[in-house]
Amino acid sequence: MNLTKQLHETALKNGSRTAYYFMGESCTYGELDGAVTKFASALADLGVKQGDHIALLLGNSPHFVISLHGALRLGATVVPINPIYTPDEIAYIVNNGDAKVVIMLDLLVPLAEKMHQSLPTVEHFIVCETLNGQAAQQGDSSISQSSKMKSFTRLLSEGSPHYQGPDTADHDAAVILYTSGTTGKPKGAILTHGNLYSNAKSVSDFLHMNENDIVITTLPMFHVFCLTVALNAPLLNGATILIDPKFSPKEIFKLAKEYKPTVFAGVPTMYNFLLQYEEGEAAALESLRLCISGGASMPVALLTSFEKKFNVVISEGYGLSEASPVTCFNPLDSPRKPGSIGKSIIDVENKIVNELGEEVKLGEVGELIVRGPNVMKGYYKAPEDTAAALREGWLYTGDLARQDDEGYFYIVDRKKDMIIVGGYNVYPREVEEVLYDHPDVIETAVLGVPDANLGEAVHCFIVSRNPQLTETDLLSYCSAHLAKYKVPTSIEFIDELPKNTTGKILRRALRNKLAAK
Repeated sequence: MNLTKQLHETALKNGSRTAYYFMGESCTYGELDGAVTKFASALADLGVKQGDHIALLLGNSPHFVISLHGALRLGATVVPINPIYTPDEIAYIVNNGDAKVVIMLDLLVPLAEKMHQSLPTVEHFIVCETLNGQAAQQGDSSISQSSKMKSFTRLLSEGSPHYQGPDTADHDAAVILYTSGTTGKPKGAILTHGNLYSNAKSVSDFLHMNENDIVITTLPMFHVFCLTVALNAPLLNGATILIDPKFSPKEIFKLAKEYKPTVFAGVPTMYNFLLQYEEGEAAALESLRLCISGGASMPVALLTSFEKKFNVVISEGYGLSEASPVTCFNPLDSPRKPGSIGKSIIDVENKIVNELGEEVKLGEVGELIVRGPNVMKGYYKAPEDTAAALREGWLYTGDLARQDDEGYFYIVDRKKDMIIVGGYNVYPREVEEVLYDHPDVIETAVLGVPDANLGEAVHCFIVSRNPQLTETDLLSYCSAHLAKYKVPTSIEFIDELPKNTTGKILRRALRNKLAAK
C-alpha cells in the first residue's frame, strides 16, 4: 500500500466524505481522487514517465494536493520547493533535483520566463491559475511564445478519468525533500513510498486520527512536518483537512469558529502568536481535541500558558526530514511531560549514543539516532553525506538529547549549536527556557559568540513587550536562575526574530547579523 492507493481506496469506500475545505469551498474524496487520476493522465500525455522528477513551487492549496498525488500515481518523484525562495535557491534545487516538470503558482510566471534558460532539465512549466482562471488567461498571453508553458486547469480537463498508473514498490523514490541545512547547499533527502506511508500510518495511529477529525492545515505543505502530520496522515484515515493558505492568528480563530476543527498542528512560534493575539477567545478553540507542536523545541512557559488559556493539550513531538519526519510524540493515553518530545512512535526506534556510537546511560546526554521504515533512502547525488548520516541502519540526527527512565526523550540542543564556555557545555535551549519565564520576554534566541578568554560566550537576542526592559534587568534575572558560566555576557534587543516560512527561528541569519558587526 502507498499514499495514493490508499486515497483511491478511501474514495471507493467513502467517496462522498469531505476530503478538504478551501476558501469556502469543499471537495469530496471521490472528487479529489478523480482529479488526481485525470492529472496523472495529463502528465503521462506530456511524456512524463515513472521515475521522472516533478518540482512543486506551490503554497497551501488544492493544486498542491492534486499535483502531489497525481505525480505519485504516475510513479514520478515529487520535489517540493518553497515558492518564496530566491531565484538562485530555486534554480539550485530544480537543477540538482533533475526536475523535468515544474508546477508553479501563476504569480511566478515572470520568474519562470527569466529563469527557464538556466533550467536545462525542465521540459514543461505547468501554471496553476487563481482568481477563477483570470490569472491563467493573463499568464497564457504573457508566455504564449514559450511552448514549455501549460495550464494546470486545461491539463486537468483533458486528462482521462480511466487512467491507471504503473505499480510502484515501497523502495521507489516518492519525494525528495531539500533540507535547509546550517551550512553549505541544501541536501535532498530521498523519501520512498514506504517511508511516507509508514510514517503517516504510524502518526495517524499514534494520535488516534479518524474520519471524524478536521485538521487545520496551515503549516506549509512543502515542508515535511505538514506533509506528513497535517496532510498525509489525515487523508490516510479519511479525515478532513482545512486548508489555510497562510497562517495568521486572526484567520485561525475565524476558521475555528466556522468549521469546528479537532486537530491543530503548528510550530512554537505559531502558538506564541495565537497566545499573544488579543482578540483570540478560548471559546473559539473549544472544538480542538488535540494540538501538535514540532519543528523546534517549545518553551515550557509557552506550552503551559497556552494550555491554561485555551484548555487544550499540546502534544509535542520530534522529527526531521530524513525520517519522513516523525520519530517521537507525547502519547495521548499516558502522562504528557512538558519539555519532552515524548516516546518513540509506532514502528520507530530512538536511541542516544556517545561519540563512538555506544548507547549512553539513562539521563546522560548524547546524540539521538533513529531507525525504522520511515528513515530515508539517502541523499540525492550525495553518497558521502549519505554515508555520514546513515550508519549500520541508524540515522544520526545531529541533535543532542537524553532519555528518562520512563522512555521519554528530551532534546537538549542541536549538536552544532552547543556553546562551550571555558570548557563547560552550555545548551542554548536551557538559557532560552529561563528567559521565556520572564514576563516581559516575547521571544528569544541564544547563540555563542567568540570570547578571547573563555573560547565562547553566551549572547541573547530578545524581543520584548516592555520598552523599559534593560540589559541589566535581564542579566540580573539570569544570574538568579543560571550557573555563572551560563549567564549571558551580552543581550541585544530586536523588533523581530528572523524566521523561515514554517516559523522556525533562523539562527544562521542571527549569526550573520553578529558577524556583520
